[in-house]
Amino acid sequence: MDGNDRRIVGLTGTAHALLHTYELSVPILVVIWLTEFATNPAELGIVVSVGMALLGLGALPGGVLADRYGSRKLIALCLVGMGGSFLVLSVAPAAATGALGTLPILSVSPAVIAIAVALVLWGAAASVYHPAGLTLISTGVSEQGRGFALHGMAGNIGIAAGPLATTIMLAFIDWETVTAILAIPAFIAAVAALWIDVDEREPDEDDDEETPDSIREFLAVSKTVVHSAFAFVFLVVALNGLYYRGVLTFLPDLLAGLETFQPLEIAGKQQEPANYVYSGLLAVGILGQYAGGRLTDMMSPARGIAYAFGGLSVLALVFLPLASMGAAPLLAVSAVLGFALFIVQPMYQAAVAEYTPEAARGLSYGYTYLGNFGIGALGAGMAGTILTYSNQTVLFLVFAVIAACASGIGLLLMRR
Repeated sequence: MDGNDRRIVGLTGTAHALLHTYELSVPILVVIWLTEFATNPAELGIVVSVGMALLGLGALPGGVLADRYGSRKLIALCLVGMGGSFLVLSVAPAAATGALGTLPILSVSPAVIAIAVALVLWGAAASVYHPAGLTLISTGVSEQGRGFALHGMAGNIGIAAGPLATTIMLAFIDWETVTAILAIPAFIAAVAALWIDVDEREPDEDDDEETPDSIREFLAVSKTVVHSAFAFVFLVVALNGLYYRGVLTFLPDLLAGLETFQPLEIAGKQQEPANYVYSGLLAVGILGQYAGGRLTDMMSPARGIAYAFGGLSVLALVFLPLASMGAAPLLAVSAVLGFALFIVQPMYQAAVAEYTPEAARGLSYGYTYLGNFGIGALGAGMAGTILTYSNQTVLFLVFAVIAACASGIGLLLMRR
C-alpha cells in the first residue's frame, strides 16, 4: 500500500471503529434500561430496531451522495451526527421523564421514547458511512482485499472496544455520563477527516452517465444493479443482518442469565462478568474479519458465503447446549461464534465489488447496507418478541434457519 492507500484505510478504519463502538455499546445499555425503566425485551427490541433500521434505510441515499459528491465530507458529517446523537442520549431520557412522567396517556415510558428518538438520530447519521467509506476503499485503494480486511478489522476493534469501554466506565459512573464521554471521539475524528489529505477519485464523464442525479436515472441504475447477481448478494446480507442484530442485541442479557456467571460488586456497583465475555467474543471477530479478507483472495465470495453461513447455522443449534455446560465450553463456543459472525463480511463486500459497475458502487453498497442494517434491524425486534413470548431455544432455532437459507443462496451463487 502507498501513502494514499494508508491514509484512506486509516480514515475509514477510524470512522468504522467509532460507528461500531456506538452500535455495540447499546446492547450493554439495554441491560440497564430493562431494569431502570418500565419496559420489556419486546418493547425495547422494537426501539432498537427502529433506530438501527435508519442505519440501513439511510444507506441508499448515502450511496447516491457518495457517488455524486465524494466520500470524505460525508464521513465527517456522519461523525458529527453520531457524536451529537449520543449527547442527546445522555440527557434526553431524564429530561423526558421530568417533562412527561405524569401524563396518563403514555403507555410507554417517556424515557424509552427519548431513547428511541436518540437512536433514530444516531441511525440516520451513521447510515451514510458504509456506502461512503466502502466506496472510498473500492475506488481509491489498490489492494481491495487487504483494504476491506483492514477496514473490517478496525470495525471489529470498535465492536469489541465499545462494550468493553462502556462496561468499565459503568463500574464507576452512571450510564448518562458514559454516553456523553463516548460522544467526544467522534467530534475529534470529524475534524481529522476534514484535515487529512486523501486522493479521492473524481468521476469522469463516462461515470457521470451512470451516476444517478434524478429519480429516473436513479431507477435506471438501480434496475441495472438489482437485475444482476447482486440480487442474490442482497438477500444474503439481509439474512446476515437479521442473524447479526438478533444475536448481538440481547446476548449480554442472555449470558447474564446463565448460572455460569454471578454478578460481582466493583466500586459499590454490581457488574456482570457476562459483559466481559461479550466483549471478548466480539474481539475474536477481528480474527474473523482478517480470515474472511484472506479467504476472499483465495476463493470465490459465493463459496465463502456458503461455507460461513453453514457454520453459523450449526453454531446456532449447539450454542445454548454448550453454553450451559460450564465456563470452559461457554468461552469456547462464544469465541467460535465471534469468529464466525464476522468472517463473512469481507466476502459479501468483495461480492458487491465483483458484481456491480464502479460508477454505481456507492449505490450498490447503499443497497447492501439497506439489507444488512435496514432489514436486518428487524432482528432485534424479532429476538425481543421471541424472548418475551417464547424462550431462548426457539430463538436460536430461528437463527439456525436464517443462516441455513443464506448458505443455500451461496450455493446458488456458486452454480450461477
